[in-house]
Amino acid sequence: MPSLRRRVLREKVMQVLYATEISKEPLTLTLDHQLGDIHPKPNEIKFIKELCQAVVQHEVELDHLIKSKIQHWEFERLALLDRIIMRMALGELLYFPDIPPKVSLNEAIELAKVYSTPNSGTFINGVLDAIRHELTEQGSIVKEGRGLFETSAHDRDDEDDDDVHSHGQPGDS
Repeated sequence: MPSLRRRVLREKVMQVLYATEISKEPLTLTLDHQLGDIHPKPNEIKFIKELCQAVVQHEVELDHLIKSKIQHWEFERLALLDRIIMRMALGELLYFPDIPPKVSLNEAIELAKVYSTPNSGTFINGVLDAIRHELTEQGSIVKEGRGLFETSAHDRDDEDDDDVHSHGQPGDS
């Protein structure tokens, strides 16, 4: 799937999760309202629904992972979009064996740069990279295919040229 299209799908997942969080409506209702404007194909609908469901079903676990890496920060004070973007990336890391970790992290960083605060990309990168490193050491990230951190030609269609950046916190440059 080309990177631009996959990026649009991730943006839609982010919008659905944000709308669900704000409205307190059931995920299924929010999904029904949000999918019409991008005219997704069946496999794209499947990706959107599965990622949304993974994030909602595993929110407590995902939030615990994030909280473990944000010393000196109160989780509830993080921007809502930052929390959603990190949950999405972690959902991909843990529950989507066909998406390389680098792709999940890079896509999260790019979403944060476009939709969140000026320092969010750097902050999210630092948090997610620390979690990825820990989960990899624990053997919790299981990827199928050509290897944990290598990408195939198919996977390259789904990633940007940007590498994962250095660790950071909001306010770091």
